[in-house]
Amino acid sequence: MKRTIYICLSLLVIGGITYFSLPYYARQALIHLMPVVDDLETFHHDTVRHNSANVWHWPHDRQYNQYRLTADDAAYLDSLHTLSFLVIRHDSILFESYRDGWNDTLTSNLYSATKTIVGLLTGIALDEGKIQSLDDLVSSYIPTYTQGRQADVTLRHLLTMSGGMAWDEAYASLFSVTTHGYYGNDLYELVTNLDVTEEPGVQFSYRSGETQLLAFALEAATGQTLSKYAEEKLWKPMQAERDAYWLLDKEGGDEKAFCCFHTTARDAARFGRLLLHHGNWNGKQLVSTGYMDELMHPASYLRDQWGKDSLSYYGLQTWLFPYRGEQIPCLRGMLGQYIFAIPSRQAIVVRLGRKRHDVYCGPFTVDMTRYLDIAMKILDADSPLHL
Repeated sequence: MKRTIYICLSLLVIGGITYFSLPYYARQALIHLMPVVDDLETFHHDTVRHNSANVWHWPHDRQYNQYRLTADDAAYLDSLHTLSFLVIRHDSILFESYRDGWNDTLTSNLYSATKTIVGLLTGIALDEGKIQSLDDLVSSYIPTYTQGRQADVTLRHLLTMSGGMAWDEAYASLFSVTTHGYYGNDLYELVTNLDVTEEPGVQFSYRSGETQLLAFALEAATGQTLSKYAEEKLWKPMQAERDAYWLLDKEGGDEKAFCCFHTTARDAARFGRLLLHHGNWNGKQLVSTGYMDELMHPASYLRDQWGKDSLSYYGLQTWLFPYRGEQIPCLRGMLGQYIFAIPSRQAIVVRLGRKRHDVYCGPFTVDMTRYLDIAMKILDADSPLHL
């Protein structure tokens, strides 16, 4: 018995020493384990405030929520722990479903769908002349970014994920740079000190660190934090219903630009509306049409992630999803946070949830097609009640 107690105590001591010898981000990762969508209280955050005196509410379509999901479609939504599913047509909510105890007031981490928000903000800074050109070197805004091939990286390279940064996009590894970025407290030091190991402007390779670096350049150009610039240039002008939140790497620290904008499903849909209307919000051009056109068209001058073909599915921090002969601009997050803008139907589809499908078809997971198939049934319903 004494020997067993001794062994247990020894293991506890060894475990404690090992734990406290780990870097801060790894200790945090062990405490919190895998990311979840309702992580607002896990991290420090900035508030992106809405203007309560100037709110635009989504009207209801005349057939609002008269559609009934088929048993198979409802089961599919539940199988991947869907929390919110919205279908909007012609700027009116046609269908919305909240599941697993969720509702229209709860905010979800959008994860990498946040990247498109950074892309939109970059366009606004360009329109305002705070950024002179997308072909400006990053070092024009971050003077220390000049080590080796860093000196060759431009803002356009970061926007198109072709900056060549040594970033390992691994979500399940305790010691990956992505884990460091998400759970760490030193984002600026992390991304500005990473080497550039590939020639910039040649091949697309999805790297969250490049969005983070872009955000730091954007802050330098505008003289504002990302949260405040988003509040002033997007959130209040888009007449959001509720405050949003941007997670920080530490108290008073830097926004996690590559992942962590928190909002409701209805307010998330506003980004889809902005894409559909080419940057225009109720008559006010928030982002120039020229920039929006580039944002929503593939950077085909790059090779794709496999290095075989020209890039056909990514623009400026925005995915382009092939569906029924159409390229659907979309915001996309790691646990299945999707905001689709369907130009041919003037429709928006929002899906927020706790899980995405693990099977890929090319660069996209198969659940994306299924969600759009469900949405199309709703849009195509011949009668108010579809069983």
